[in-house]
Amino acid sequence: MAQNLLWNDLVGRTNHGVQRLPILLRRAQKDLINRKCTPSFIAISDTAKRLDGDNGFGQYVGELAMQSAIEMAQATGTGMVGVSNSNFFGTGAYFVQMAAKQNMLGLAMSNSYAKVAAAGGVRPVLGTNPFAFGAPRQDGRSLLVDMSTAGLAGSTIRQHQATGDTLPEGLVIDSDGQPVTDPDKAATATLLPAAGAKGFGLALMVEMFSAVLTGAGMAGQVGSLYKDFDRVSQSGHFFLALDITRWMQIEEYFHRFDTLITMLKSSDEAGQVLLPGETRWAIWEDNKANGVPVVSETRDALDVLADSISVETPWQA
Repeated sequence: MAQNLLWNDLVGRTNHGVQRLPILLRRAQKDLINRKCTPSFIAISDTAKRLDGDNGFGQYVGELAMQSAIEMAQATGTGMVGVSNSNFFGTGAYFVQMAAKQNMLGLAMSNSYAKVAAAGGVRPVLGTNPFAFGAPRQDGRSLLVDMSTAGLAGSTIRQHQATGDTLPEGLVIDSDGQPVTDPDKAATATLLPAAGAKGFGLALMVEMFSAVLTGAGMAGQVGSLYKDFDRVSQSGHFFLALDITRWMQIEEYFHRFDTLITMLKSSDEAGQVLLPGETRWAIWEDNKANGVPVVSETRDALDVLADSISVETPWQA
């Protein structure tokens, strides 16, 4: 889990980095996450498995699942793992990068606590249901598409609460369907799907693959990381790895991908076209060279956590 949190901080996804450690450990201390989990696989075919996460940390369970998908893909060309009985898994980008490092295309998705309306609805029925797609590049800076199927993620609301900035209209509504722009009120309001019916359709795709198919909790059956301290999460995930070398020589793939990138970037001579993940890799290089900045609110929360379990943070040592 530490490795997962650090990776997200390194690429600038600080809302999924060590900032999450206090709430994750709080749930573990209350036995809402199983610290001694023993996840178990059930083989469906040579290319597919189920994984019962035994209510372990989603970051750990997810890594086991994607690693197994990669191993199946190495043996057969394709690997798929559906996960039930898990928890919040962080960013899908972490897992698809695992596949990309093995010259594979990767897909990761997860359902989550219901706080998003269906297209045309006003009550929350689905989670932000993120999905991620990754593809390797020759320079190692993989394409990383990682997005919520809602108009914004819950972590974005928490960021706006911290800064006091208002939210744009069209992202959050109240029980009457009226727009909400106050981030404090938005925390208990209903999010809208991204791009209306299109985002709703993508959210349903994630729910089908990661919950209906796997046997995980569906929609309102999934517990909230921050709100539900009387039940476990029952989150579900789905991972896919596809071995590119089964389709073509890796050199040919890199040549074709680079050609596509050239076409994309030539659409704006000012150089404004960035591939998903490019900004993340630039932040990675800077953080690797200069260290990961930790904002005061996160540092203070980690100090409190460290004191409560009698350990020292690096800046206290």
